[in-house]
Amino acid sequence: MRDPRRPAGGRRRSGSGVRRRIAAAVGALAVTAGLVAAGPPASAAGLTRVTGFGTNPGNLAMYGYVPDALPSGAPLVVALHGCTQSASDYYTHSGWPQLADRLGFAVVFPETSSANNATSCFNWFEPGDSVRGGGEALSIRQMVDKAVAQYGSDPRRVYVTGLSAGGGMTANLLAAYPDVFAGGSIAAGLPAHCAGSVSAAYTCMYGPPDRTPAQWGDLVRAAAPAGTASWPRVAIWQGTADTTVRPANASELRDQWTNVWGISPTPSRTVSLTGGTTLSVHDDASGRPAVEVYSVSGMAHGLPVDPGSGAGQCGSTGTYYLDTICSAHHTARLWGLDGDGGDPGTLPAPTGLTVTGTTDTSVTLRWNAVAGAESYQVHRGGTKVADTASTAHTDGGLATGTAYRYTVTAVDPAGRVGAASTAVTATTTGFTPTCHTASTYDHTVAQRAWASGGRAYARGSDEYLGLWNTFTVRTLKQTAPGHYVTGGC
Repeated sequence: MRDPRRPAGGRRRSGSGVRRRIAAAVGALAVTAGLVAAGPPASAAGLTRVTGFGTNPGNLAMYGYVPDALPSGAPLVVALHGCTQSASDYYTHSGWPQLADRLGFAVVFPETSSANNATSCFNWFEPGDSVRGGGEALSIRQMVDKAVAQYGSDPRRVYVTGLSAGGGMTANLLAAYPDVFAGGSIAAGLPAHCAGSVSAAYTCMYGPPDRTPAQWGDLVRAAAPAGTASWPRVAIWQGTADTTVRPANASELRDQWTNVWGISPTPSRTVSLTGGTTLSVHDDASGRPAVEVYSVSGMAHGLPVDPGSGAGQCGSTGTYYLDTICSAHHTARLWGLDGDGGDPGTLPAPTGLTVTGTTDTSVTLRWNAVAGAESYQVHRGGTKVADTASTAHTDGGLATGTAYRYTVTAVDPAGRVGAASTAVTATTTGFTPTCHTASTYDHTVAQRAWASGGRAYARGSDEYLGLWNTFTVRTLKQTAPGHYVTGGC
C-alpha cells in the first residue's frame, strides 16, 4: 500500500510498519523463494548509470547496456529484476546482454530499492505504481523515452521483460502502455492487475482467482488507452515445480492475453524444446505467434538460462537463474529480434538466397536485391553474423565438414529490419583430422578398427595394430570419415 507520507513525484520515505507489511506479503517473491541478491548494486562492467530521465515519480534508478557501434534505429529491451535483486544481478545472469551483442539492440535495466519496498521488489500489487501515468510504471516509461533519445532506439520496437515481481510489473506495463511496448515476456509472474493490495498479492501468487478469460482480458482493456486495437506479443515462462508463483498463474496469463488478442486459449500447436520445455503457440489471425507459453518441466521459481556460447544459449547460473533453456533467446525470436520470422519490418524478404560456393572453412551466399533496402543482415543459425550493402557475402572461419543454416534480411535507411528470407543450408568441405588413443579392443568397439583371428586392423587403411585385447594400446588418426591410420599424431 502507498505510504501517505510519500510526496507526490518525490522520494518515498516509507515507515517501518508499512515496510514490514509489504515485506510480509511480497517478500514471498524473494525471501520464501530464496531470491537473494547476487552481488553489489549495479556496477558490472558495461552497465552504465543513466540520470535525468524525467520526473521519476517511482523513485527508480536507470541503468543501460549498449553494444559497441550499435546503429541508430536498433530495438530496445527493458529488463526488470526480481525481489532483493539489482540491475547488476540481472545484467550478469539473465543473458540479455549476450543477446544484445549477438542480435544488436540496447537494454535498459530499471532498479528499485528498499526505499520503495522492503525487499526491493517492483510494486506490481500497488495500484499507484502499476497504472498508466503514475509511480514506477511512469518512471519506466520515462526511461524508454530517455533511451530512445540517447541511444537512437526505434520507438516501434521497444520490449519489456521481467522475473517474478518484475514479471508482475511487466504484465501491468503491457496493459498500461500497449502503445509503447511491442512485446513482453513474463517469467514466473502474475496476470496484469491480479492484485490491487498487499493482501491480494498472496492470493495471486499461491492461487490466482479463477476468472474467465473475458474477465482477465477486461482488466487489460480497462488499463489501456481507450480504443487500443494493437496489442503486444507476449511470452509466458513458468516452471512446473514453482511453489512461490504457482503454475496456475501461467494458465491465467494465457487466458488473459489470448482473450485480449481475440484468439483461442487452445494452442495452435505445441513444440518440444530443450531443457524439458514445452512451447504452446497461439497464433493471431494472420498465422503469426501472438502468445507463447513455455512450461519448463521440474523447474522451480526462477528465470530459465542456458550458459554457453552456442546460438541458442545465454546467461549464467546463480540464485534463481536456473540452467534449463535460454529464455532470452526464445523470447527474442518471438519478438523478431533475431531477424528470423518474429516481427518483420516493412521490407519484404530477400528472394533467391543461394549457396554459390563452399570451402573447408567458408560459405559464399548470393541473393536478389530488395527495392528500398540500404543494407542486408546475414544470419547463421538465427544469429546475425554480418551486415553488408552487397547482395553477396562470404562467411568465413567455419568448421570443416559442417552444415550451417542461413537466412538474410533487408534493412531500410532507418535501420528497420524486414522479413527473413527462406533458409538455405550449406555444408563446408574437408575433414578435420582427429587423434584417438585407446586399446585395440576399444578401437573396435568405437568402430575405428576391426578384428580378425585375434588381431586388430585400422578401419579404412587396414593397417595392422597388433593383438586384439585390452592391453595393446595404439594411437589412430582419423583422416577422413571411416578412415584411420597409425601415424601423424
